[in-house]
Amino acid sequence: MPRICDYEGSKYRTEFWETSNRRYEDQVERVAMRRLLPPSGRRILEVGAGFGRLADLYAGYEQVVLMDYARSQMEEAQRYLGRQSRFVFVVADVYRLPFVDNLFDTLTMVRVMHHLVDVPAALAELHRVIAPDGVAVLEHASKRHLKAILRWLLRLQHWNPFDPTPHEFVELNFDFHPAWMREKMQAAGFRVLNTRTVSHFRIDLLKRSLPTAWLVWLDSLAQLTGNWWQLTPSLFLQVQAEKDGIPAEQGFFRCPACGSPNLPPPLPDAGDTVLHCPQCRRGWAYRDGIYDFKTPVG
Repeated sequence: MPRICDYEGSKYRTEFWETSNRRYEDQVERVAMRRLLPPSGRRILEVGAGFGRLADLYAGYEQVVLMDYARSQMEEAQRYLGRQSRFVFVVADVYRLPFVDNLFDTLTMVRVMHHLVDVPAALAELHRVIAPDGVAVLEHASKRHLKAILRWLLRLQHWNPFDPTPHEFVELNFDFHPAWMREKMQAAGFRVLNTRTVSHFRIDLLKRSLPTAWLVWLDSLAQLTGNWWQLTPSLFLQVQAEKDGIPAEQGFFRCPACGSPNLPPPLPDAGDTVLHCPQCRRGWAYRDGIYDFKTPVG
């Protein structure tokens, strides 16, 4: 298995978002999401959902599956959102998604790609679980942004922002060249429909000096140039799955260990239980409203 960035036990909601002056980042990401996300559908998956920050954008979906590698993040999402029947909380990793093929109309993955060691493997799993012609909104950190280019030209950094090779700037944190990422998307079977450049004004001085609403308005205008050039630290891609087949009519969970599609479906009214795989006999816990496919039990 590739190395995985684990947010277990972190105070991601309070320390990163709520006390660190990131209102600008949150709002401009929402602008991009609203523009790229299909407004309604039967079922949507968010990979790396954290505490459910973006879940209110999925109001038009009948069922919302929020997934994260850290159980503590799913517990925080329950506190943040409440235990509504339309939400399914799942602990799993992106390299072994515990869902049957072609299950989701739509999926999103924001602020996750930059933690991935094996992007092609993750994209292959996303492509497997999304329905034919399904739309995904995928965000990634870009290495070819203006600040990096200026620093490189002034010889203040050693790495070249025009080099397509992913750059690991700290452990398990990667920046990707836009062309490299598009190539990997296409190789995985995703057709890029639209690109939005986000966080044009992610500069502490600007965030302290100007009203957030002004910066968000300016960013919302600049985002529209994303199909022409990409020079910001964050890119949002709207992609469509090109594949044969039909949306899944039966099944829901798939054993992440052996791939069996015969696990029981979500049972939101059930008490704590274990989902037993009929093929490999591994068990996966359902406890306190959260399905845990990270570590088998029993």
